[in-house]
Amino acid sequence: MIPVKIGPYVLPSNVVLAPMAGVTDRPFRHLCRRFGAGLAASEMLTAEVRLWDTPKSRRRMDHSGEPSPRVVQIAGIDPAMMADAAQRNVDAGAEIIDINMGCPAKKVCNRLAGSALMQDEALVERILHAVVRAVSAPVMLKTRTGWNRDNKNAIRIAEIAEDCGIQALSVHGRTRADMFQGAAEHDTVATIKATVKIPVFANGDIDTPQRAYEILQSTGCDGVMIGRAAQGRPWIFDEVNFFLHSGKLRRDLPPENVRDIMRAHLEDLYALYGDETGVRVARKHLSWYLRQHPGQEVLRNRLVTLETPHEQLSMLLEHFHFG
Repeated sequence: MIPVKIGPYVLPSNVVLAPMAGVTDRPFRHLCRRFGAGLAASEMLTAEVRLWDTPKSRRRMDHSGEPSPRVVQIAGIDPAMMADAAQRNVDAGAEIIDINMGCPAKKVCNRLAGSALMQDEALVERILHAVVRAVSAPVMLKTRTGWNRDNKNAIRIAEIAEDCGIQALSVHGRTRADMFQGAAEHDTVATIKATVKIPVFANGDIDTPQRAYEILQSTGCDGVMIGRAAQGRPWIFDEVNFFLHSGKLRRDLPPENVRDIMRAHLEDLYALYGDETGVRVARKHLSWYLRQHPGQEVLRNRLVTLETPHEQLSMLLEHFHFG
């Protein structure tokens, strides 16, 4: 595969992590980059600067120790606020800005942000133009295929984006109305790739190395973006990269390797969030990790009720017979 270049940055891999609210915090981004993700964008950050003085926003803006290029995703509906938010994040160390016009969540779309913006192409153009003009860093855009199946306008949005100076697109193969239901369709993504000259990443239902290869071949896209399939399986990036380069499948990770990944991940969560919040955040990751191993329901149910880091780690390591 030809390496993807976004602005001055040549990505180490064409397989990238999708930004996911409540998931792609700094520990998870570090983990996915370690396993070969070419990019790992932050969780979505509101463009309303007045809301940044909260522990959640401050954590989302913390990129300590992250490898380059550091990507911050912003969301909002006001062009001037979006431009200001982008500039502030670049000043704070962001090297690529990603604009969210793909989130289907009601609390985002009810404010006409996220994928709801696709209903107003004129506003989309104003936002993209304002952000691109405000920063020297390259700007990416994430969209869906449209608002609903009767209103698929992602091709037009892609043309607007390219005209405004957006330097890469990622497109989830569902409409906003689809949420995450049904199968993603990538025909629209293929048409977008054939329409614009900037890099395009296909997103949606890419959950195996073989599927990543199929989507790349069928769409002609420059790369793939993996989201939910990385939950509990951050090493999927290594598996996909290995398959794309060799045509072979990686062997399954030995249990002791999985144990060490889980332990390091949990310790990073405790360090970032503190014990109380760290334990709560760790519960969902433990559920995702153990989902990969049928028959672990009893252990999973016990782990998600524990209240302290010591209890969580002790039970996890005891299960894997590790002292």
